[in-house]
Amino acid sequence: MPIITGLEKKTIVITGGANGIGRATAQSFAAENARVIIVDINPDALSKTKLALDKLGYEIETYTLDVSNSEAVEACFSSIKERFKSIDVLVNNAGILKDRSLLKMSYDEWDAVINVNLKGVFNCGKVAAAIMVEQGSGVILNASSVVGLYGNYGQSNYVATKSGVIGMTKVWARELGSKGIRVNAVAPGFISTDILKDMPDDILQKLAAKAPLKRLGTPEDVANAYVFLASDQATFITGTTLSVDGGVIT
Repeated sequence: MPIITGLEKKTIVITGGANGIGRATAQSFAAENARVIIVDINPDALSKTKLALDKLGYEIETYTLDVSNSEAVEACFSSIKERFKSIDVLVNNAGILKDRSLLKMSYDEWDAVINVNLKGVFNCGKVAAAIMVEQGSGVILNASSVVGLYGNYGQSNYVATKSGVIGMTKVWARELGSKGIRVNAVAPGFISTDILKDMPDDILQKLAAKAPLKRLGTPEDVANAYVFLASDQATFITGTTLSVDGGVIT
């Protein structure tokens, strides 16, 4: 039964929605009786996620999309708008990692992360915003990270994108607020996803120890933040970055 108001039958588009935080976010919005569309570059992962959520009784629509390709984003979002008549919430969740220290990072590794994590957010935000302006309402939620606030060793490219997302969020909130559109960012801390699965247990324990709550976050912790920020309970919140990090200490 839905517990958050204002989301029933709303059209929610989640990028990078086939795995991890994106998948948990899709399930959380579906539980609120929202119309959920997940887009992802990996068609096999999309199929598996759709099958799994269908088995739970959730009807999820899927589209294969490379968010770094602006023309593909325009075509995909136009198709979604034509079919479902609106895009009420965009969750800009798609992102990649290619970690390496500054002196070892290649130009290709820099470009790859910038293209997905920053340009991809811009591409999707720009197209979704145009649709929302026409509607007179909408919510855009951008995935940042705790490292975008505090930095992290070996992540010049990733940190640059996540800091940039915070900046874009503030700008978009100023530009779009008068048009009925709210824009916020979520900054997860250390979350138990596939990105961490290959890390040794002692390293994971150290990561958990950095947070006063003494645990790693779950994808559902982040998904809950997205659902709240999209809901009617958050109608006076815009231009902010919500940290979901267990109070992590840098």
